[in-house]
Amino acid sequence: MRRTALLVSAALLTSLLPVAVARAAADDPPPVPVDRFEGEVPFASPPAGGIFTWGGDTDDPPALQLSTRSDAPEGDKVLAGTYDISGYGGFTHDFAFAEPAHDWSARKGIRFWWEGQNNGKKVAFELKDGGADGEASELWTTSFTDDFTGWKQIELPFTDFTYRTDYQPVGGIDHVLGLTETWGYAVTLPVGAPGRFAMDGVELYGRADQSLRASVTTDSVVHPVREGGTAKIKIAVATTGSAPLADPVTVAYETAGGTATPGKDYTPVSGTLTFPAGTASGAGRTIQVPTVRDKGAEAAETIPVKLTVTGAKPPAETPQVVIDAHGLPYLNSKLPVQKRVADLLSRMSLAEKAGQMTQAERGAVGGGADVTAYDLGSLLSGGGSTPTPNTPEAWAKMIDSFQLRSRATRFQIPLIYGVDAVHGHNNLVGATVMPHNIGLGATRNPQLVQRTGAVTAAEVRATGVPWDFAPCLCVTRDERWGRSYESFGEDPALVESMETIIQGLQGARNGKDLDRDDKVLATAKHFVGDGGTAYGSSTTGTYTIDQGVTTVTRQQLEAVHLAPYKEAVKRGIGTVMPSYSSLDVIGDGLGPVKMHARADMIDGVLKQKLGFDGFVISDWNGIDQIPGDYASDVRTSVNAGVDMVMAPYAYKDFRTALVAEVQAGRVSERRIDDAVSRILTQKFRLGLFEKPYADTAGASAIGSAGHRAVAREAAAASQVLLKNAGDVLPLRTSQKVYVAGSNADDIGNQSGGWTVTWQGASGNITPGTTILQAMRKNSAALTYSKDASAPLSGYDVGVVVVGETPYAEGVGDVGNGHDLALSAADQAAVDKVCAAMKCAVLIVSGRPQLIGDRLGDIDALVASWLPGTEGDGVADVLYGRRPFTGRLPVTWPRSQAQLPINVGDRAYDPQFPYGWGLTTLTEVPKGGESTLKALGAAASRAERAGADGTGRALVAEARLIVQQRAAGRMTAAVAGPFADADHLLLTGRYGEAVAKLTQAYRAA
Repeated sequence: MRRTALLVSAALLTSLLPVAVARAAADDPPPVPVDRFEGEVPFASPPAGGIFTWGGDTDDPPALQLSTRSDAPEGDKVLAGTYDISGYGGFTHDFAFAEPAHDWSARKGIRFWWEGQNNGKKVAFELKDGGADGEASELWTTSFTDDFTGWKQIELPFTDFTYRTDYQPVGGIDHVLGLTETWGYAVTLPVGAPGRFAMDGVELYGRADQSLRASVTTDSVVHPVREGGTAKIKIAVATTGSAPLADPVTVAYETAGGTATPGKDYTPVSGTLTFPAGTASGAGRTIQVPTVRDKGAEAAETIPVKLTVTGAKPPAETPQVVIDAHGLPYLNSKLPVQKRVADLLSRMSLAEKAGQMTQAERGAVGGGADVTAYDLGSLLSGGGSTPTPNTPEAWAKMIDSFQLRSRATRFQIPLIYGVDAVHGHNNLVGATVMPHNIGLGATRNPQLVQRTGAVTAAEVRATGVPWDFAPCLCVTRDERWGRSYESFGEDPALVESMETIIQGLQGARNGKDLDRDDKVLATAKHFVGDGGTAYGSSTTGTYTIDQGVTTVTRQQLEAVHLAPYKEAVKRGIGTVMPSYSSLDVIGDGLGPVKMHARADMIDGVLKQKLGFDGFVISDWNGIDQIPGDYASDVRTSVNAGVDMVMAPYAYKDFRTALVAEVQAGRVSERRIDDAVSRILTQKFRLGLFEKPYADTAGASAIGSAGHRAVAREAAAASQVLLKNAGDVLPLRTSQKVYVAGSNADDIGNQSGGWTVTWQGASGNITPGTTILQAMRKNSAALTYSKDASAPLSGYDVGVVVVGETPYAEGVGDVGNGHDLALSAADQAAVDKVCAAMKCAVLIVSGRPQLIGDRLGDIDALVASWLPGTEGDGVADVLYGRRPFTGRLPVTWPRSQAQLPINVGDRAYDPQFPYGWGLTTLTEVPKGGESTLKALGAAASRAERAGADGTGRALVAEARLIVQQRAAGRMTAAVAGPFADADHLLLTGRYGEAVAKLTQAYRAA
């Protein structure tokens, strides 16, 4: 993502040199220099002050230099550069974050010298306004055309700048170009052909008049009112810097236009409001618009209130009163949902239906006018797409503002807003961040997993979001996949057992709980086979496996990848998202086909065979990967069964194309009606027609002690004890402990990707407890040295916390800048500590890491996965407050050459098998093989009697016996049956599971 920023201190520059006044009006103040490009500001990136470049990929940023030129318009040097941009690119002049922002409100605009190339292309110029710093401010943009040759002074009045709606790094602050806290400027260069440029003498010029310094605002653009009620529109004046008005401001108003009929639906009003000179900033007046009750049933009707402003900047949009729809059957909450859907659908136009099938990114719609203009059915926040500030209150306010826009549509169909809350409400700073799914799979605790889903749902819904793009039901089959941690495991039976999370999110299977303020609509993703893509098959950028091709027989597809979706449909999942990947079913003659285009799977299997009655939502621009032009992408995906298309920034193009395809007969109206019926059904079930706005009653529980206690328990249960020679673990509080490693004290690393931002980040990104902080609470004597450089003598035990740094999706693919080996720094920390004392190594990662020949030097080894924000859960098992009970959800390989390796493989010789996990819970039963024989007989009886709890307990006892015998001498003969036993356990075959464990015992 591009980041633009700040400016050098005008005061500082003024003190450094005299500046000539150029072309100033007689009464204008002297210009204020911003940038001379004489070397006074370095090339440097935020948070330092300086000039930096950016671009869409590695070759898009321009090459810049300060060049000495005899023809420099100002001084001796100019900023010169070359570029060859395919996506986007440009440069920014940043003001150091440690210094205050600048007040430019007294000036008319900004100007600079530009050496024209006469290429006829537009050059965008951008300001950053308001906020905490250059990375948390609004972007305002204008442009000029390079249609001249040689030097020309470009003047850009501040009145020409408009709010950027295509991208806002912070989501917008107040949508007002205040200019009292200006952080910087940026230049976006032309794309498509190589070019060069030169720039000089950036300065502020002119004097701002009141029409810039003062503005008229309304409390809202949309003012819904019940028929017969009186709408009240609040009009206020605001001035930059909050100074009183210097001159009077008048606002003439009149009701005119719209779909409501004057006299019949409302009483027309007109008049003038006057704000005299000296009026305080923020002062307001009220316009009242009475409506008329005629008792007839009808759709919503609009009454625009035209405002003519003198002496100030008018509102960006004309406010309008909306007389709410009333008396129509679909509005009757006592009717069955099916009848409400049928009534509403019968009234809608094709364009309105297409709007319901369209989902846009909230950053693309700006203030939300397009929600109304295009009848949009849905908005989403992509990873890291958040309001400013990133608080529960700001989320609710933002979503309510978008929802208000939907009230101005004919049938007032509410938006459904979605987020990727994949391990808690992870976009929200301060939310409870759960372990990622890979850790939840390690818990083998469906009830606990359901509770994590319930906490997530409660926190998500309390911010006004009714829809969660989770859970991921992928079955990960190759740990080189950058999404491995989004999977519950490699065994479809394990994934199925963890689908209790759906009830945690949605509640009852029949959807009756969806209108509760602590439940959300869930999404099963990514249908189908995303976890089975072959290494090297991806064609997406530099990805190696994500979004690649899954090649399977029909039997393998059914048994491995499709099985979790059968369970999800049984559990009443509300939505399903297709995968970016392609599916190649051996023998069907189709070859690899993108899942968004597979009608046989989406419509044929998911909807027809499995009976899925929710709606299918595409992935982010997912239809764009279908071969062909955009019109072809639209009709192919919709005809395949995709009901709503996530077209984040191309929502207008999608809606237009869909309407055209229907009108041309290439997409049937029946298919459209089916899609819209499915969408409307879920909106009714969610109660959005009755309660479209955020219910924030549960907001006080976000990140609460009670919610974090659930995350803490899940983190503890997810810890898998792989080795424990000499019973190094659990630790004793009296021991002197030496802690080292890159992931011991990093909340960002232990939370992983999809935390606050899409890719996640290292560091203190959200409130929580690191593993080190949690250990300090339990230890009487603890020393921490990240790189193990502190003296190593005199300690009872060392704990080295190592592993991965955050990533998401294909960015984390092995071969795309990642591998499965520990970093050199982590390896050095392990080697130092484990050579000096007894040691326990914790691996914080989204997938197994290769330990290699270091395992012999490590006394205790723990797979900690990505435990989330509650490091106390990790400390709980380290210090014996809770027992280790986690088991491997995936196979732990000896080397990368073994990949892919999974339970059930014919060749299976891992470092640790699927299902492995030592425990500190109970004593290991005595008696060896004779005890196993008795356990097997009892397990078979339990299986026949349907006594699942007893059967699972008996298998657990057998596992303990085998693990004690096999620890330290794992062979293929032991690993294969041991892993098979865990699969059999999950499928309820307890007697066979003990038989397999007995086989492993004999082999050990």
